Amino acid sequence: MVAKRPTKRNTSLAAKAIAVGCASCLVAGCIGIGIASAGVAAPSDVDSFGIDAASVSEGADVFEQEPSDGASRAASTLTSVAVRDISQGIAAIEAEEEAARIAAEEAARAEEEARIAAAEAAKAEQQAQAAREAAADALAGLPDVDWSVGEDEFVSTWTARIDAYLAGSPLAGQGRTFAEAAWNNGVDPRWSPAISNTESSKGAHCFAPYNAWGWGDSSWSSWEEAINAHVAGLAANYGYSITYAFAVKYCPPNADHWFNATLSQMKLI
Repeated sequence: MVAKRPTKRNTSLAAKAIAVGCASCLVAGCIGIGIASAGVAAPSDVDSFGIDAASVSEGADVFEQEPSDGASRAASTLTSVAVRDISQGIAAIEAEEEAARIAAEEAARAEEEARIAAAEAAKAEQQAQAAREAAADALAGLPDVDWSVGEDEFVSTWTARIDAYLAGSPLAGQGRTFAEAAWNNGVDPRWSPAISNTESSKGAHCFAPYNAWGWGDSSWSSWEEAINAHVAGLAANYGYSITYAFAVKYCPPNADHWFNATLSQMKLI
């Protein structure tokens, strides 16, 4: 009995060793098969994601080309910046030249206008001087008024002369009114009657009631009122008698005609 027990124990150990060995072989075989399967399936997995060998190769080429493309883009950018800078510089120079040209033209035009204005002013002054000289010559032919005779004789003399001048006009018979107004205001008795002829043909064409002298926009209610107002206005705003300067003031648009026409009428009284 004692001799048989070791034999059974040894048999059991041998069986276990064989079992462990078989298990190890089985595991090793499975691992080998898995690795082989993984190696075979890899291309299929790549294809399943839409990536093939050609794509992988092209990707590699792209990576290899990127440094060259980047350098080209950088060079192109620098060239564009340089061209743009040069273009801007040329545009700035052209703008300065255009501004200088315009300024020169404006200066030349201003100089020409100033020259023309100076010539026109000189011409006007010469004409005015000639008119003054002509007026002086014309005034030399106007007889003086004798104020030394006294009021009564003065009024009597000039009443008759003015009535003769105004005969047949709307102002006829107003000689005494003119003569008295002239004496009272110290004005040439011929001046107001002569102006009435220049401005309204002796009261025939008045633009306002009883305004025979173009005296602003004034109007009166009678010839007597109008004559006294006009003669007083001449004394206050002009002076004793006609001059070329007074003609310019009284009728600026046509002073020459006004002066000559009025003076010629005064010589008739």
